[in-house]
Amino acid sequence: MKEFILLFRNRTGENGYILSPEEMKETMPKWESWIGEVIQSGKFVATQPLDFEGKIVRNSGITDGPYVEVKEILAGYLICKAESMEDALAISKKCPILDYEHGSVEVRAISPFSI
Repeated sequence: MKEFILLFRNRTGENGYILSPEEMKETMPKWESWIGEVIQSGKFVATQPLDFEGKIVRNSGITDGPYVEVKEILAGYLICKAESMEDALAISKKCPILDYEHGSVEVRAISPFSI
């Protein structure tokens, strides 16, 4: 089995997440259920939400991020094991971020370093 990272993206609000803390709390049971399914299937590796605030490091220096102009935020991730990209896509299609109007999941295979 190969590992895949599922990156949860959504629109940003005014200097923060588009959902209020109360709305986020309301959606938690859906997230817990979905993650529980991945765990029960034996395909779970790791998951974490990400803080809204962050920094961008470039050769020219360090700046605040994410930027309001981008209007999209990387909200969290889940790493899972899957037989194929199609298997990882099937897992991602049940992600609660897709319940949000502008929510999306980016699915990427994790390639091990070969030294």
